Amino acid sequence: MGVRSGFLILLVVLIAALATLNWGILVQPTLMSIGFMQVTAPFGVIMLGLTSLLGVLFLAYVFYLQSSVMLETRRHTKELQSQRELADKAELSRFTELRSFLEAQELTRVTQANQRQEVLLARVQQLEASLRQRADQSDNTTAAHVGQLEDRFRPAIGEVVPQRG
Repeated sequence: MGVRSGFLILLVVLIAALATLNWGILVQPTLMSIGFMQVTAPFGVIMLGLTSLLGVLFLAYVFYLQSSVMLETRRHTKELQSQRELADKAELSRFTELRSFLEAQELTRVTQANQRQEVLLARVQQLEASLRQRADQSDNTTAAHVGQLEDRFRPAIGEVVPQRG
């Protein structure tokens, strides 16, 4: 219970105690004016009744405000929940989109790596073929030179080559 509620309850208790202690004075009829005529009635009871009516009206107003605030809070809570669900769906959509984007990027990277590997393998095969061709040419050139040297050192038919010995 808050300080204001405690103060209001204390005030109501004091008014009730004052009315109880002075009940005889409150119910004593007096001559009073109500604007266009004069009436004899207990002025204290009328004032106490009007005060009680005013208190009841204030309580009804407080209950009305409290209920309208609770309904508004409930409406805001539902709206907030729906917005939260929309945000979660959007977040999930972004994650799905990001995953598909990353998968596409990975696929592109793998494709490019495969293409580079194929180009590199083709280049290596081309270099290997070129190296074989050069090796074959070198073998042929060496065989031709050896053949020429043999022809130079081969004695003419019928000539005797002295042997060392």
